[in-house]
Amino acid sequence: MIEIKNISKTFGDRLVVDDVSFVFEQGKTNLIIGESGSGKTTIMKLMVGLHEIDGGEILYDGENFPTLGVKEKQDVRKKIGMLFQGGALFDSQTLEDNIKFPLDMFSDMTEEEKLDRVNFCLDKVQLTNRNKLYPGELSGGMKKRAALARAISNNPQYLFCDEPNSGLDPKTAIVIDNLIQSLTHEFNITTIVITHDMNSVVEIGEKVLYIYKGKPWWTGNGKDILQTTNPELLDFVFASGFMKEVFNAVNKK
Repeated sequence: MIEIKNISKTFGDRLVVDDVSFVFEQGKTNLIIGESGSGKTTIMKLMVGLHEIDGGEILYDGENFPTLGVKEKQDVRKKIGMLFQGGALFDSQTLEDNIKFPLDMFSDMTEEEKLDRVNFCLDKVQLTNRNKLYPGELSGGMKKRAALARAISNNPQYLFCDEPNSGLDPKTAIVIDNLIQSLTHEFNITTIVITHDMNSVVEIGEKVLYIYKGKPWWTGNGKDILQTTNPELLDFVFASGFMKEVFNAVNKK
């Protein structure tokens, strides 16, 4: 579990994150949504230590991350898996070497154990026996699946996903969503997803935090959004014509 308590962040004279509190539950897909510039990505960067908070607490299973020493912060980071928006695979390395990278950095496994783990992770994301392919040989969806395999290679307790469906067609996006949720449940991971994809919110949003102008504006789950009366959230949801149709259909029942 990760809990943020009254966190804030200012850049220059602009208050970007304003007194945000939320509990990201273990074994669930926890989503942060909001318009571009609302502060959601900044919150994620604060949580992993890429930015320093101005105030508040960030608790990893009760430990206040910003107050930890260098070694203790490294110990927490070893438990974090990251799925970046663009995948961030190393183009000059095979999938096997990409997925081994966190194991080389953070584990004491033998080479045989690392290979077993690589094969296990590739199997989990439906890329069995693709070890020797390079990122340039993969489709966009396969790259995201390979990046997800790397994110879980070190058996993380916490998984951060930044816009995992960016650039994907709707069918492939559903595959990625289902993989993230199934891995979260299977391995009891605390998963945090930053997304604009309203289909993802409805389908896998077990806990959702809507950020509006840096403030925590609404919380619930993906299905609750279809019943919301929050005007700012409705404006955000209705930016998608498809979601307006879904909302109207649900509320006619």
